[in-house]
Amino acid sequence: MSEKKFKSLKEFYPFYLSEHTNTTSRILHFIGTGLVCLAFFTGFLFHNWHFFLAIPVLGYGFAWVGHFFFEKNKPATFQYPGYSLVSDFILFYDLLTGKQSFVVKK
Repeated sequence: MSEKKFKSLKEFYPFYLSEHTNTTSRILHFIGTGLVCLAFFTGFLFHNWHFFLAIPVLGYGFAWVGHFFFEKNKPATFQYPGYSLVSDFILFYDLLTGKQSFVVKK
């Protein structure tokens, strides 16, 4: 059985959402992405590179806990790092604006 190969972000994002249906996982992704944004702007504002070093730990740490312990699936980052990274920020924005809910109706 061959795995689907996504050719665009528009094609990938519905798959990304299907891999993020657990409420706790979505909350962890939201916290991690929010902290990534905060670390980036704080590092830039205070010219402190330590904040930039924390970005991957914050982003991936929260997200991977969500995947491994709550979603029980493998993060899409391993196969689609670019699409996955962009989708993290799209989901963050969608959760922030209410376009997506933290609780997915099944």
